[in-house]
Amino acid sequence: MKVPRISGFEAMKAFGRVGYVIIRQRGSHVVMFCTGRLGLSVPQHRELDRGTLLSLIKRAGLSVEDFLRLL
Repeated sequence: MKVPRISGFEAMKAFGRVGYVIIRQRGSHVVMFCTGRLGLSVPQHRELDRGTLLSLIKRAGLSVEDFLRLL
């Protein structure tokens, strides 16, 4: 399945729906944490690179289909 082109803010909202919370922000990157999962560093760009988004999705332990349902 193809990874969509979305902003960092949209990605943050989707990860928030599975329990991730914002811990801190440094520059243009927001660090998110969820108990029992790996932490994420989400860039706050207008459009995330597909490879970056795919890496974040895998790091969160989600499939692309699961992530698309969260959007």
